[in-house]
Amino acid sequence: MIYHLLYPLHTTISFFNVFRYITFRTIFASITALLICLIVGPWMIRKLQDMQIGQQIREDGPQSHLTKKGTPTMGGVLIILAVVISTLLWTNLSINYIWLILLVTVGYGLIGFVDDYSKLAGKSSKGIPGKTRLVAEIIIALFVSVILYLKPGFNLQVTVPFFKTILPNLGWGYILLSTFIIVGAANAVNLTDGLDGLAIGPVIICFATYILFAYFAGNVKVSSYLRVVHISGAGELAVFCGALVGAGLGFLWFNSYPAEIFMGDVGSLSLGGALGTMAIITKQEILLAIVGGIFVVETFSVIFQVGYFKMTGGKRILRMAPLHHHFELKGWAEPKVIVRFWIISILLALMAISTLKLR
Repeated sequence: MIYHLLYPLHTTISFFNVFRYITFRTIFASITALLICLIVGPWMIRKLQDMQIGQQIREDGPQSHLTKKGTPTMGGVLIILAVVISTLLWTNLSINYIWLILLVTVGYGLIGFVDDYSKLAGKSSKGIPGKTRLVAEIIIALFVSVILYLKPGFNLQVTVPFFKTILPNLGWGYILLSTFIIVGAANAVNLTDGLDGLAIGPVIICFATYILFAYFAGNVKVSSYLRVVHISGAGELAVFCGALVGAGLGFLWFNSYPAEIFMGDVGSLSLGGALGTMAIITKQEILLAIVGGIFVVETFSVIFQVGYFKMTGGKRILRMAPLHHHFELKGWAEPKVIVRFWIISILLALMAISTLKLR
């Protein structure tokens, strides 16, 4: 809204020409989201405490987590609020991609909200049935995927990291791939959200990385130089990413160990869904597996644990899944697990950025 209100004035007041620059608006979208979280956060924590909206803890989880029972949850509402407001304020709202990624963010947030509410109402760590939640996630992802498929000029080729000339065109199959990526990313972040600040750290790193990918894809000269697929209008998504980085940092202020608030499914599903959508629109679909490598490893740790358990009649690969709980049970202090996972996320992000030239 600020962009649409002030940028047209640049013809009479030259200062307002600064609003044309994506970099400027990305920075201020980040600052705006950060301030919203820092200002609203304390009030929201008190409100959640008054309403007795506290986290339900798995009884079969690490015993050290039992002390976290009752910690305010559903803090993802704060993140979504900050991201949506900042995005609406600082982006060019005529770009359709902005509305699609906001749809996924809010839509998956609503699914997570219902799931969190079900847990609170039932005073259990189990929310709505997994199949019901998955169907709802697929419907939203499928809708967005079809819109992108039908969008004139949208590139249906898949970018393969390290190979510039390998760009398979999947045609209608791209709908299935993009649906899988959005749903998969949402649930991968959800599985990772198990320790104080563990999920939001890599989320911040991933979206900071996709600021670059969005800007490069939306800039004709830069995309040509780096030989990445040019997506007209994708540069505006850098502003969305900036807003999410700012909101993530603001939330981390309260979510860092020991956490004053948890994001809940309303946060993890919305952030993961938005991350998957970013990867699709910027044509860095496969690269998401590197950028968000922590989420991928956490997900496979659960898949392999469950599969091995069923195949062997009760034996386990890990002491507990997801992977972060395995390290906890090995004796690692919670802050050590968190920070080490952050470090790995930073290294993976740097590796992903390097692929822009290693092609």
